[in-house]
Amino acid sequence: MALSVQRTASRRECKVKDMLQADFGLLEIELAAVQMPALMSCRSVFGPSQPLKGGARITGFLHVTTQTAVLIETLKALGADVRWCSSNAFSTQDHAAAAIARDSAGVKAEEAYESTGNLPDPASTDNAELQFLLTIIRDGLETDPQRYRKMKERLVGVSEATATTVERLYGMQADGTLLFPVINVNDSVTKTKFQNLCGCRPCGPDGLLMATDVEIAGKVAVVCGYGDVGKDCATALKKSGACVIVTEIDPIRALQALMEGILVLTLEDVVSEADIFAVTAGGSKGIITVDHMRKMKNNAIVGNIGPFNNAMDMPGLETFPGVKRITFNPQTDRWVFPDTQSGVIVLAEGRLVNLGCTTGHPRLATASCSFANHVMAQLELWMERETGKYEKKVYALPKHLDERVAALHLDKLGAKLTELSKEHTD
Repeated sequence: MALSVQRTASRRECKVKDMLQADFGLLEIELAAVQMPALMSCRSVFGPSQPLKGGARITGFLHVTTQTAVLIETLKALGADVRWCSSNAFSTQDHAAAAIARDSAGVKAEEAYESTGNLPDPASTDNAELQFLLTIIRDGLETDPQRYRKMKERLVGVSEATATTVERLYGMQADGTLLFPVINVNDSVTKTKFQNLCGCRPCGPDGLLMATDVEIAGKVAVVCGYGDVGKDCATALKKSGACVIVTEIDPIRALQALMEGILVLTLEDVVSEADIFAVTAGGSKGIITVDHMRKMKNNAIVGNIGPFNNAMDMPGLETFPGVKRITFNPQTDRWVFPDTQSGVIVLAEGRLVNLGCTTGHPRLATASCSFANHVMAQLELWMERETGKYEKKVYALPKHLDERVAALHLDKLGAKLTELSKEHTD
């Protein structure tokens, strides 16, 4: 559990695997940038005026990939001082992290304490620097539990693009515990129509094939949840030849699935018959339990395409008496139960499979629009920081900014919008 913080030649603090991969990372970042027209437009339109220069310090918590590197470099190009932390150990691309740390921003690309969410005891490590850091945080919280809430006085605001986190932020707003303004970019049209609805279509089956080399055609596939991600996942599996079944709690979404020719059943109805299980429910805990996995047919494949790693009861599986774990591909494990000697194949340890088992969402759909939403939200919060426009509430990304993101994207793709005449406008 050693934590050795490095410093680059420019004195940026970082924690990356191998700084020697930075040149390779830079090449891939340059290739990614070509496929992110909205972010490139942000640089050309806003870069010359440097709107974030003069005090904007932005901290990001997101998958450290070449696509994210283009977002970071865009914020830097607009004048911001940026530091970044990886949100998922399996999605971290080491070469991208090295390039970011060397050329763009301080970066910490290693797994945090996701398994418990608790601060470890300083005595749990023999690393002197980490012991010192943990001791400071622990002692500070013991003497002043509200210490870190004081940061709210200098926080301008947050942009958030994860559905479950947005729901929690709305809950904090309702009970009066929200400490800063938030712009919800998760529900912006340019995100939902591209990342959520289109982003998983190639990535889900791609991750499945790369991890297991299984033939999808003819298999029975269960998609848990029929939101935007579930719709996309179900469509991809159906087009790959699978017989798709959906589990859903919402009657409207269930009806949508039926109208697409997809059966809607409960997990208990199909758990022992299906070959593939894809969990797409955002942030819901314990969708697939250990009891479910014990009832699955031998070598059934289970993957999570939701944003968090608690949709499958991995702690329960890992601690099941006598269970045996066999790793036969990177991030692909077969868990064998002692009483039945049958096993289930779990992808990416229950984490986000379309980032854990592949290189991520398509750059065009996800990074170009979704990341541009973040840029527009950060610009809005910073430019309005002293006007009182944004209170300690959650706000939707303003419609004109949402449309601006789409327009920035279109400009780089050579599209020309039809302009209404005065007669049509009237």
